[in-house]
Order: sequence, then C-alpha cells, then structure tokens
Amino acid sequence: MRIATWNVNGLRARLEYITRWLEDRQPDVVGLQELKTPDDMFPHDHFKDLGYEALAHGQKSWNGVAILTKVPATLTRTGVPNQDHFGSRLITANIDDKLEFTTVYCPNGKNLEHADFGGKLAWYDDLTAQWQAANEGPAHKVICGDFNIVPKALDGWRGDAGEGSIFYTKEERGRLQALMDTGLTDLFRHRYPDAQEFSWWDYRGGAFHRKHGLRIDFILGTAGMLDLTDEVVIDREYRRKIDELTASDHAPVYADVSL
Repeated sequence: MRIATWNVNGLRARLEYITRWLEDRQPDVVGLQELKTPDDMFPHDHFKDLGYEALAHGQKSWNGVAILTKVPATLTRTGVPNQDHFGSRLITANIDDKLEFTTVYCPNGKNLEHADFGGKLAWYDDLTAQWQAANEGPAHKVICGDFNIVPKALDGWRGDAGEGSIFYTKEERGRLQALMDTGLTDLFRHRYPDAQEFSWWDYRGGAFHRKHGLRIDFILGTAGMLDLTDEVVIDREYRRKIDELTASDHAPVYADVSL
C-alpha cells in the first residue's frame, strides 16, 4: 500500500497538477491539506473518475483537509477539540480495518510575537490529548501532514542559524516531541537518519533551485509500522513546474508499506 501526504496549496488551482501526480505515482491513500475549498465545492466526481473516493473536511477560502482512497474507508473523526477557531485542520478514517489514517494541517504560527504562535502551541496540546485518547480502531496508525515545525537543524536549509526562529523554537519542537512520545516515529527520518531533504520551499527568491527549503511534512507511524515500511520518498519532482502548471510550494511525501 502506498500512503501519502501533500499540502496542495489550493485544491482547485492545482487540480490538473494533482491529477498528473495521482496517475503517475498511483498512491492508495492520500492526505491532502490546505484545500481552500468548501465541502460543497469539493470535486468528488473528478476523483471518482480517477478511482478514488474522497472524504473531505473543507472550509471556504483557507485551510481544509481531505483523504483520497482507493481502499474502502470509513470517516471516524474531524477537527481538534477546542480548536474550531483555527479552522478545518484534521480528518481521520479507518482504512479497510487495517490502518487508522489521520491527516493534519497544523497552524503556522506566523511569528513569535503574533497571537497565533501561542495558539499554535495550544492547538498542538489539544491534538496530542486527542491522539492519546483515541485508542479504538486498528493497531496500525498514521498521522501525516504539514506540521509547520522543523524538528532538527538538519531539517532546515539555515541549519543552526535558524535556531530560535519560527518553526525552530524549543516550544514548537517540544509540542511535536510530546505528540511523538505517544508512540509515533517519523518514518522518513527513521529510514534516513542523516539525509538532508526538504518538503517545502518558498516561491520567492528561487528558493527551490537554491535548495533553501524546510522539511515540515511528515508521515508519523506507530511502532508496528516501522517493520512494514519499505520506502519513504519526498517527491521533489512534483515541486517543479510541469508544462504551464504551477506546483504547490510543498512536495508530496509518500511511504510504501506492506499492509
């Protein structure tokens, strides 16, 4: 089974680009973030023609998450408790009774002086509490998405120079670690402990070509997923412009797992 995560930075603006990726990579289950699409405008029929059922938790203008699946799935959860003001940022499905699959679009935080920074930390606290409390469902669980945190200096192009700035703070990293301490492992970093690869690049300043990126998009899995994971790929090829189609500022990340 190929599972994937992708912050598409606008579903309708990127639909043809996403279609090419789906046809090329043939993932079985995909978590999408930053849809910028309300539920009543979600293109279910388009994805059905490609072989995917879609479960969506959208929102007008901003945010929004969805799961595309070729495998039978049941929606089990949307949203983070106490965090409706931050918008539509979490959706969970039971995939064929084999995998609990959650995708999240974690708040950005804007900057250290902004009220959203404290809000981001509180959002993570509530996410972790929710994750700890949700013990039902399949033993194998994945939470993937755009986490908007750089876990270590290796995961950002600025290296140690980024320490203490937004995405790199001890407070943010502490929240991510608290989530992972519930029994989660970063599947990419587990497989490639020393690799410096990025999943996001600013559109400005030629950041992609200058390799000025961040790794902020993860697939986190429970312990049983480690031995089942055959490969994890940050799909950098799908951060490039294709013909006249503009890519998201995030690359897709996918894992091949023996489920």
